[in-house]
Amino acid sequence: MFTRTRFAAIGAIAAAGLLLASCSEGSPSGGGSEGGSADDEGLTPITVGVLKIAPAAAVQYGIDEGIFEEHGLDVTLAEAQGGAAMLPSVSTGEYDFGVGNGLSVLTAATQGIDMRMVSGYSYSLPEGEDINAVVVRAGDGIESWSDLEGKTVATNTIKTQGDLTINEAIERDGGDPSTVEYIEVPFPDALPQLEGGNADAVWIPEPFYSAAKADPDTYSILGFPNQDTVPGLPTMVTFASGATVDEDPELVEQWRAAITETLDAAMADEEGNRETIVEFTGMPAETVDVIGLERLSGELDEDIIVELSDMAVKWGFLESEPDLDTVIAP
Repeated sequence: MFTRTRFAAIGAIAAAGLLLASCSEGSPSGGGSEGGSADDEGLTPITVGVLKIAPAAAVQYGIDEGIFEEHGLDVTLAEAQGGAAMLPSVSTGEYDFGVGNGLSVLTAATQGIDMRMVSGYSYSLPEGEDINAVVVRAGDGIESWSDLEGKTVATNTIKTQGDLTINEAIERDGGDPSTVEYIEVPFPDALPQLEGGNADAVWIPEPFYSAAKADPDTYSILGFPNQDTVPGLPTMVTFASGATVDEDPELVEQWRAAITETLDAAMADEEGNRETIVEFTGMPAETVDVIGLERLSGELDEDIIVELSDMAVKWGFLESEPDLDTVIAP
């Protein structure tokens, strides 16, 4: 694994912009594709921003399998510390594409940043056991979404898809979300904070969800907010700047074709995908073997993006309604 990986990692955000540092052998400093000019192998070099989380490993899978090369792309991965940190680099062209939260792209668009969704990427599961959940302490008597009224709920970041879907789930269950206090807690700290009484409920993805499920004496699974609001909600999309979409449509089509084939291949090769997740994230293999995996697809479900946008406007997560005819690239 990782024989062709090149990583540019974000070290810090300075007033003048993001400072990028190389993390791998022979890697460039993380700049964009310089107008799409080909390298010595006839490939177009591009930089793609990713988070070091399990579903993002599929991009690495595509690199390892040579799929991007088959589509004429030489990919350098740039590890971002969060979705918000990725947006400025995509906007300025330091990254050609980003893989991140769709709500962040919508938020950027309503704040005057010309950001476009160019493909789907990962999706929560529309039924059965989902890939993120709200967890409470066993025996606390919190058994429905409306029971969260007046409670403290931890999410990794405020005003993202976690608290958005929880608000909607509470209202649909007849509760009042305005009485809920949301606090920011990093995912690795969520269960200890819950057990210590600093939160009444936590919103967590894998592998933390599987850890909670394995300890039913301590934790109880309240529910899956994505499924109770927008089943199959996208957890990540791929996006680019408006300049890239408008000025280099051929590169966008190359990327779409490559990422779609990559995600289809990763879905068909679960064993290989899990092996890549181990290498990409550093998680133990025994953990990766049991976690639930998101559905991967390059197809962007525009109807779900409309639902997400409408819900975000309703709860004041977006300052205005985004122009989805522009934000969703043709």
